[in-house]
Amino acid sequence: MSDTPVDSSKRTWLIASTCAGAVGAGFVATPFVSSFQPSERAKAAGAAVEVDISALNPGEKLTVEWRGKPVWIMKRSPEQLESLKKIEGQLADPASDRTAYPTPEYAKNPHRSIKPEIMVAVGICTHLGCSPGDKFATGPQPSLPDDWNGGFLCACHGSTFDLAGRVFKNKPAPDNLEVPPHMYLSDTKLIIGEDKKA
Repeated sequence: MSDTPVDSSKRTWLIASTCAGAVGAGFVATPFVSSFQPSERAKAAGAAVEVDISALNPGEKLTVEWRGKPVWIMKRSPEQLESLKKIEGQLADPASDRTAYPTPEYAKNPHRSIKPEIMVAVGICTHLGCSPGDKFATGPQPSLPDDWNGGFLCACHGSTFDLAGRVFKNKPAPDNLEVPPHMYLSDTKLIIGEDKKA
C-alpha cells in the first residue's frame, strides 16, 4: 500500500473528463452507425424496400415508393381473382408476352403475381406515365364499360387495366403495368426491388 495521499480534485477531474469523453463518443458514433442505412439517394437509385402487408385486407391496396415510382400492393378477394378469368378475351396482352416491360417469370400467370391474392405492380400508365386511379367497384360507371369487373382507369387518356394490371384492347396504353422484381421474406413481409435471381 502506498503512503502517497490521494488527490481528490484530480480524481474528480479524471472521472468528469472520462464521462464527457464517453458522451462525446456516443454523439460521434450515432451518425456513423446511421450511415450504414441506405440514403435517400440510394433508395431513389433502386435500393430495395421492405413492406409489411399483415394489415392488408381483401380488396385493399397500399402504395409504397421504389425508385421514385409508386408501387401498388393489393390483396385481391376471391371474387376479384375469379373476375380475372372472365375478361381475358378483352385484354391486349393477357399472357404478359410483350417485352417493353418484361414480366418476371414468377408473375407470368393469369394473376401476374407470386401469390394469387397479392398483386404487386408499378402504378404508372404505360402510355404517358400518368398514375391510374382505383376503380374497384363493378358495373356501369362514367368512362367505363357497363360490364366493368373492377380495375384501374387512367383518366388522362382513358386506358383501363384489370385487377392484375393487364391493359384492355384498343386503349392508348400499349402494355400491361410493370411488375417490379419482388419476393417474400415471410407470409407478411415483402421486399420490392429484389428477387431470388438478383
